[in-house]
Amino acid sequence: MPRIALGLEYDGSTFAGWQSQSHARGIQSAVEAAVAVVADHPVEVTAAGRTDAGVHAAIQVVHFDSPSVRSERNWVLGTNTNLPTQVSALWAREVPDSFHARYSAMARSYRYLILNRPVRPALRAGNVTWVRDPLDHERMHAAAQQLVGEHDFSSFRAAECQSRSPTRRLQRIQVRRQDELLCLDVTANAFLHHMVRNIAGTLIAVGKGDQPVEWVADVLAARDRRVAGITAPPDGLYLAAIQYEGILGLPSVAGDLLGFPCPSRPDQV
Repeated sequence: MPRIALGLEYDGSTFAGWQSQSHARGIQSAVEAAVAVVADHPVEVTAAGRTDAGVHAAIQVVHFDSPSVRSERNWVLGTNTNLPTQVSALWAREVPDSFHARYSAMARSYRYLILNRPVRPALRAGNVTWVRDPLDHERMHAAAQQLVGEHDFSSFRAAECQSRSPTRRLQRIQVRRQDELLCLDVTANAFLHHMVRNIAGTLIAVGKGDQPVEWVADVLAARDRRVAGITAPPDGLYLAAIQYEGILGLPSVAGDLLGFPCPSRPDQV
């Protein structure tokens, strides 16, 4: 049975997260319902990663199996016809049946956007995290470099995290400023539940001057969630890139992330 990979983008503001839920609106349910109309049979999709309530995706990759013969263009157009306006299919590709959206991914990148100004946002509300206190992005960047490498990230995982191991390999992390917008870009082989939001909350404490730069290393070494910073809000968090083997030819990196002025690609920080 042919396997199809589908690239998506979505605004997670009005959803209870990616995963289908019996009591709340999940993005997965909306995607499966839309694809099923095109396929003319029930469809179950598997995603590269589960995003939490309120978290966005500039690129999410899913796969599904279907005996239905459709062109890649028709998979995209038909799916979009049946999706809510907050979710859009970007592309479709037929892939080998060995491809798995989650397990075939070699790395993932997240981007966390912080609007740093005295007054709250109106146009970007729900799509950035607002911090009114001045932030020193250079201190945040210096502190963040202490997280690079393979570590036990227990201090940055949610209590309800179901991962068997807290060890992850963080490949790159960078904090940059463009006028009043701060961009935190993180690339790792995989992420723990709330890991990026907990890193963001910890770095914000450093940026405000509430904690020294060296504190982040102490937090990491403690392997204790209670010593880290707050869990930053979901508003500014985007799944921004998913890297697969080049031979698959999947356009798995978001190009322009909602027009926000972060000059480099999130997987090349």
